[in-house]
Order: sequence, then structure tokens, then C-alpha cells
Amino acid sequence: MVNTIISVMNTKELLQHIITGDFKTLARVISKIENENADDLLKLLPSSNKKIIGITGPPGAGKSTLVDCLIAEYIKRGKKVGVLCVDPSSAFTHGALLGDRIRMNAWFNHPDVYIRSLATRGNIGGLPPFIIEITDVMKASPLDKIIIETVGVGQTETEVAALADTTVVVLVPESGDEIQTMKAGLMEVADIFVINKYDRPGAAIFYNNLMQMLSPAFHHTQKEIPVLKTIASQKEGIHDLFTIIVAWDFNTIPGKKLELIADKIWSIIQHRKMKEINREELKNNLLEAIAKPGFNMYHFAGKFF
Repeated sequence: MVNTIISVMNTKELLQHIITGDFKTLARVISKIENENADDLLKLLPSSNKKIIGITGPPGAGKSTLVDCLIAEYIKRGKKVGVLCVDPSSAFTHGALLGDRIRMNAWFNHPDVYIRSLATRGNIGGLPPFIIEITDVMKASPLDKIIIETVGVGQTETEVAALADTTVVVLVPESGDEIQTMKAGLMEVADIFVINKYDRPGAAIFYNNLMQMLSPAFHHTQKEIPVLKTIASQKEGIHDLFTIIVAWDFNTIPGKKLELIADKIWSIIQHRKMKEINREELKNNLLEAIAKPGFNMYHFAGKFF
């Protein structure tokens, strides 16, 4: 019944339902975006200055538990929170692998919390193909804060830093051996470091090593990167992290976001230009052309420019 109602709504009605806080409509519009069927609505989206918080780090660092704690902090202050959980894709269904979402199950039916899992669909940048469109639609809703949780840190997975207004990199004491290989990527990504599971052996040594790595003598950087200690499973250190996130200057590095948006606009234009070209028809034309003497691939491609 709900699907039938959604299907007969026009674009302006769909947007109005989102603006008034209808999370069911928001969920269905996100699905429309993933199916490349929401262009008209996207063109009507209002401008928004709502901030995005990115939470990233290696698997097993406790990111989902940390996000669960941050949701609680916002809810205590009367805020509405949206969470996008970006997961690796299943090799068989290409859908999101949802194992970690059980840590947030207390919020799934909360009226002020919207949680959605998204698959990377093989995108090496670490984010789904339509993440900008999805976050823009979420910004049109009454959600006060949007948190993106993504798996993986490294030089090939820094897109979250461009999309997010502030990026929290979550590590654990066992990350010590990995930190040198991740060093360049971490320095690009992190606005705030969190060493989670600080009750584990070697935590203090790892903290000192990370602080040394972040010192100007080892890395030339103009920004001071906070390093927080947390035990998210026991809610220790969460208030300090929340305070720093709230106080963070979100506009320190606008260039990253500009690059991401420019890349997205480029891909939108590229996609629209290619939409008129049918791949099967191209193959049939190619079969005919390649059978003739003097076939030239570049001359053939030029017919489609």
C-alpha cells in the first residue's frame, strides 16, 4: 500500500514528505537514487549547510560502537541524527554486508534516528557511487547531523575526507604495525584521531608513537590533530570526543570538498553524454565495421562524438 502511494506522488510531493521528516519516503527516494531514477527530485533540492561527520578506520576498530555512542550524545541534546553505514559489497549480490549494524539496533525504531546501510559496489574510493546525492537528500530532511561510517583507511580510501566536513579516524592499539604503511593516507584523511579499546595492552605505547608521528619534526602540517582515547564499549572518552566534534572548525579544508564535487559533476556530465549510446547497438555496428578493410578504431569512435 505504501509503495503504491509513493509511486503516484509527484516529485514535489516526494520532496515535501522528506522535508517534513517522513523517513519511509526518504528511504524510498534513496533507493530511487541508487537506481538512477531521481534526477528530477535532485534538481529541486534546497541548498544546505548541514555538516557531515565521517568515521573511518580499519575493520574491528569499534567504529559502529563509537557511532552508537555519538548517536546517544546527540539524542540527549534533542538532535535528529542520520547515519549512513558504508559496507564492503557482497561478491554475490553486490549488496552491503551488514554484520556490524547489530551494534546500533537500539536506534532502528527511534523516531529521531535514520540509519541506512550502503554497499561500496566495488568503488575503490571507499564510498558508494551516489553518496553525494544521498547525503544531499538527507540534508533536505529535518536531520540535524549526518554521520558516515566507512570501512578502510589508506591512500585509495580518502574520499570520505572530501565528503565529510570533519573526519574521525578510529584506530586500536594493535594498529601499531600498520601505521607506517597507512601513514600518508592517514595524514590526508584525519581531522581527529581516536584510539579506541584503550584498555588493551600496548595502548600507551601506541598513543606515544602516534603523537610522535604527528609532531612537526616528523610531518610538516599546519593543523594540530587531536588524539582521543576511548573505550566505546564502556562509553569512556565519548563525551570528550563529542565535545571536540561539536567545536571543530568545519571549514578548514574546503579544497577537498571542491575536488570531490568537481569529480562528481564530471561523472554526471559523462554519464548523461553516454546515456544515448546503446552498448549492444555499438557492438553490432562494430561487427559490421570491423569486417571492412581499413578499420580504424579511433575513426569508428569519432562517429559517436
